[in-house]
Amino acid sequence: MPEASLSAEAEAAPRSQPPAAPAEPAHERSGPPLKRVSRGYLFWMMAANFGVGMAYILPLSYTLTLRIDDLAPGREEVLGYITGIAQAVFLVASPLIGVWTDRTRSRVGRRRPFLVGGSVLGFLALAGIAVAPNLLLIGVGWVLAMLGWATASQAILTVQADRIPEEQRGKVSGLTGLTGQIGPVVGIGIASALSNTFLIFVLPGLLGIVCAVAFAVRGSEPDSRPMGPAAPVAMKEILGSYVFNPRKYPDFAWNWLGRFVFFMGLYFNTTFATFFYAQRLDLPVKEVAGAVAVVGLVGMAAAMAGAIGGGFLSDKLGRRRLFALIGALLFIAGAVVEASAYSLPTLMVGSVLMQLAIALFSSVDQAIVMAVLPDRAEAGRYIAVVAFSQKIPSALAPLIAPLIISVGAADGVKNYTALYLTGAVFALIGGLLIYTRVRFVR
Repeated sequence: MPEASLSAEAEAAPRSQPPAAPAEPAHERSGPPLKRVSRGYLFWMMAANFGVGMAYILPLSYTLTLRIDDLAPGREEVLGYITGIAQAVFLVASPLIGVWTDRTRSRVGRRRPFLVGGSVLGFLALAGIAVAPNLLLIGVGWVLAMLGWATASQAILTVQADRIPEEQRGKVSGLTGLTGQIGPVVGIGIASALSNTFLIFVLPGLLGIVCAVAFAVRGSEPDSRPMGPAAPVAMKEILGSYVFNPRKYPDFAWNWLGRFVFFMGLYFNTTFATFFYAQRLDLPVKEVAGAVAVVGLVGMAAAMAGAIGGGFLSDKLGRRRLFALIGALLFIAGAVVEASAYSLPTLMVGSVLMQLAIALFSSVDQAIVMAVLPDRAEAGRYIAVVAFSQKIPSALAPLIAPLIISVGAADGVKNYTALYLTGAVFALIGGLLIYTRVRFVR
């Protein structure tokens, strides 16, 4: 989280002189030049991202809702509390995990132990949620599942910071966004075909482990022991891992803020999606899986176009910020359509626009993150700080959303129109911040 006001920084920075920090981010100068990675390496990296994304996002978008509805029917706010608390726990832990990965010295490298270990923890926690007899144990299980799968996901992203050169970042970010979008949709398709609650949780988790381990085995990572013993970490350094200096790294700071605001809008419009579709289609929550799967499958083509098209075009044209803004504008269009939708075809149109927008924004902005990362030698720490811009909204939005959907609610009908329009406003502000304030990246 920034240490100082970004607006104050903008006023203080002189216009006619270069900033105190070098114009080129330290990220590009903190190690040897990065070499292009092979297609085989990218394949296994994307397989891991697909599997981890399925195991991680599927409970948030569907299966966790089922378990809560079984034990506390009609209490949507419980989902917000459980997911919000889990996100808050990971927010506290993620910088420490990032520093730990940076300082890990092992024969298998710095990132692989966290990829595999996080996946195993996430799988065991999902199995626990499937058999938990009460909301308290479901909440504890999701905290552990979130910690495990988010650690694995963070490891994959940190590997990209370690290995992917500038000329491949748009492509790789696009593929990452695509596989991250497809994984949960495939997972919902699997879940809708199963009637066994235990399998609905365990099968996607098992696939996540298999994909993560495959990348750990096939994706080479150098022995980190030759880097020498890691320096002891002082308490001041631990506390410092939670913050960064926006005056020294203004592009990193503005991009962080833009991501934060955009993802607030996104999580307003996705956390309660299952309840939203059930209300608008007048279906019981347990019967909405088929509709959610159909909407997701239709949006998959849009996600593919947004992720791959945006990533490849941004590499070819050397433009990142413009595509981030286009993604935000498309998100607004999708949110407005869904806010006014009361039929499956209209919901599909809105979903297609939002899937396209999310994939486009996420893939291109991930490339921006890699370009403005302050220090590649501490990629684990800074990737964790970047994660704050997504994790804080994912913790806050589910806690705030119940207040928004209760405004003007009558006869038990929640005000999802207000929620989706609020998300659209946040997305617009986030896109404009990145487009107008980030300078180093075109």
